[in-house]
Amino acid sequence: MNFIAEGIAQAWLLLCAFDPETFSAVQATLISTSYSMTAALLLGLPCGFVLGYCDFIGRKPLRLLSDTLLAFPTVLIGLLVYAFISRQGPLGEWGLLFTLEGLAVGQTVLALPIITSLTAQAVENLDPRCRQTLLTLGAQPLQAAWATLREVRFQLIMVGLTAFGRVVTEVGIAMMLGGNIRWETRTITTAISLETNKGEFAQGIALGVVLLGMAFVLNVALTLARRRGQST
Repeated sequence: MNFIAEGIAQAWLLLCAFDPETFSAVQATLISTSYSMTAALLLGLPCGFVLGYCDFIGRKPLRLLSDTLLAFPTVLIGLLVYAFISRQGPLGEWGLLFTLEGLAVGQTVLALPIITSLTAQAVENLDPRCRQTLLTLGAQPLQAAWATLREVRFQLIMVGLTAFGRVVTEVGIAMMLGGNIRWETRTITTAISLETNKGEFAQGIALGVVLLGMAFVLNVALTLARRRGQST
């Protein structure tokens, strides 16, 4: 048990000293996650809202596809994106492989079905009489859609936070597409994996503490959003 206690003590020293290598992994994680979440939210929220709100031909198959992609193996996501952005792939000339941008592409693919499906579910769970009442009172279709969007706004916050929590803890995609390059694409999860394999527990524990702190903030935000949504 001594090595565990020593690892925890050294981890706190690294955090208090703002160890450059430790916080380089934190920075890479935040940058890649911000890229991927921005893209996934811009694409997933409108798609999810349309799937949950509108009735059109092919809606049910698309809804089924979106739900099925929730179980898309992350290693397969990494493999497919790798094939597209590698030098031999159709996007190889963009030089995305082993960069934070390339890593963000894989994370976007991971987050997109989560945001789409959960957004559609949030809209579908809304009382259908709300929309009918608005139309009966003379609201235009766009006004009714906007009112529906406002009704589920707190659920959409939880959707985004859920996707963020899934993306920030992913290790397989980060390893395959980022390459775990020191000072460049090494993220929190890949650094923890590497340092643990090397027997260097201090930095792994330090990064684990940071990741745990991010999870704590995430859960607090989820709780606050849920309570506010229930009180309105």
